[in-house]
Amino acid sequence: MTQPQKTRSRIKIYFDILSSVEEEGNAKLTRVLYKANLSYDRLVKYLDELIARGLLQEIHAEENRYYVITDMGKEFIREVKKAESFLSGFGLSL
Repeated sequence: MTQPQKTRSRIKIYFDILSSVEEEGNAKLTRVLYKANLSYDRLVKYLDELIARGLLQEIHAEENRYYVITDMGKEFIREVKKAESFLSGFGLSL
């Protein structure tokens, strides 16, 4: 019997998006889409939320759109990693 698939929390999705943008540098939407493993509609919704919270910045250059992580976004990644480490000590996860 297989285990039911666990859904990702909103924080984990934010973390995955921010990590993929940080890894890419100037990340195009398609790269973030693949790396964060989200549908286009869901990704756009989360990107808007992250931009509104000051964790990401959207840059328009010529006809392209890029996403860049802000210092606050980098801090978010660091803090989530700390929380994951703390929780794993108790056998828990985000």
